[in-house]
Amino acid sequence: MKYMGSKNRIAKDILQFTQAGRMYGQWYIEPFVGGGNMIDKVVGHCKGFDNNEYVIEALKLIRDNPESLPKNNQEITVHDYRHIRDNKTEYDKGYVGYVGCALSYGGRWFEGWCRDGAQKRDYVAEAYRNAVKQSPKLQNIFFVFESYKDIRIPDNSIVYCDPPYKGAKKYKTGFDHIEFWEWCRKISFEGHRVFISEYEAPDDFRCVWQKEQFSSLTQNTGSKKMTERLFAI
Repeated sequence: MKYMGSKNRIAKDILQFTQAGRMYGQWYIEPFVGGGNMIDKVVGHCKGFDNNEYVIEALKLIRDNPESLPKNNQEITVHDYRHIRDNKTEYDKGYVGYVGCALSYGGRWFEGWCRDGAQKRDYVAEAYRNAVKQSPKLQNIFFVFESYKDIRIPDNSIVYCDPPYKGAKKYKTGFDHIEFWEWCRKISFEGHRVFISEYEAPDDFRCVWQKEQFSSLTQNTGSKKMTERLFAI
């Protein structure tokens, strides 16, 4: 599912580290599962968590019933989009989550109806095709609505974190980065293999991989080149 900050383009690069040496039966955990664009490429025991219930329910909907989603921009219009945005309680949570992410510009939560200036592309149809393609990859994944701080992690798990990046537009407030890094240290000391995607990290975390990427910002500001990094303790 289209989601702000998706790692879909660099998933293969990151997976070579998170899956290296993985043992049979070892759990793979994502505390910030987002659009599921990393976890859908992992086999074996997997759990994806997120503290946005709409996002979790959207992933369940894609997994269990993608045919129920709107198939083109005749089945859902910009007026429908705005009504769903302003009246979320009138709709199924999974449907709201899907519309709020997959049909919004850049996958940003209800930041604007996804369309091009010439209004020639059918983004609804593209999102539907992506959902149908992703659905089989989600079949054996457990999705749970829960904050990273509250999740119970099976012993000796691999934990991949893609948290809100420090300074990112949508998360200038509301996410305690210091608390997050302390949590990463804690679960690492408990015996889990921990990997974190970010631009920067505290000194006791080492960068195991990096790559320059064009990071999409807004419709008005375009994009800029940033260095994506993967950290571990």
